Amino acid sequence: MAEITGDQRVQSEVLEGLATAVNHRRWFVELAVPYLGDNPIEIGSGLGDYALEWSENFPRFTATEADPDRLVALKERLADRPAIEVRQMLLPHSEQGDYSAAVSYNVLEHIEDHVGALRSMGQLVRPGGAVVIIVPAFQFAMSPADIATGHVRRYTKKTLADAMTEAGLRVETIHYANALGLIGYFMATKVFRLMPKEGPMVKVYDTLVLPATKAAEQLVRPPFGQSVFAVARTPA
Repeated sequence: MAEITGDQRVQSEVLEGLATAVNHRRWFVELAVPYLGDNPIEIGSGLGDYALEWSENFPRFTATEADPDRLVALKERLADRPAIEVRQMLLPHSEQGDYSAAVSYNVLEHIEDHVGALRSMGQLVRPGGAVVIIVPAFQFAMSPADIATGHVRRYTKKTLADAMTEAGLRVETIHYANALGLIGYFMATKVFRLMPKEGPMVKVYDTLVLPATKAAEQLVRPPFGQSVFAVARTPA
């Protein structure tokens, strides 16, 4: 049975705070766009920040949310976007679909049966379509903030690739992203035990540090990062 983990109020507060990290979001939006096809579905749309930006690139887009309260808020926020369908979805499930791709950012780490969740995402996608994932990286960075928001685990490239392969997906590309972000996150949440909310630290990082980090990582993939980005394909 699918369950929603973590304190939903804390999750919403973190989402609201991180919504101000505009440069970070646009970078991660750009990472996924080449793989999403013409009719993608997002698993775990939260407040809809990514859905709004992704939907500008496609004729149709489906946003989903598991938490009932956030689902209501998501429907209200996207009500004037007829090209975006909004629906509730919990993973794992047995639903079959014909979407061009499934994209899910910072959701898989909340789900105990992550292999089942990945398998469910693959079942939503047409043969040869993409499953695009971002998850938090490195178990040593697991902090009180992770626990409060319901994180079951953090990942390496190997552990995410293994889960995707076990789910019947073929990994196409996988790499770490936002190397300096890992250092900042570790210091803020593990050492100083802060929550990643809106404030001067987020603004300074997003405005001054993030653009340089993005430019450097477009030239050289770092050996570590705050997140793991991965694209896998369903069987053709």
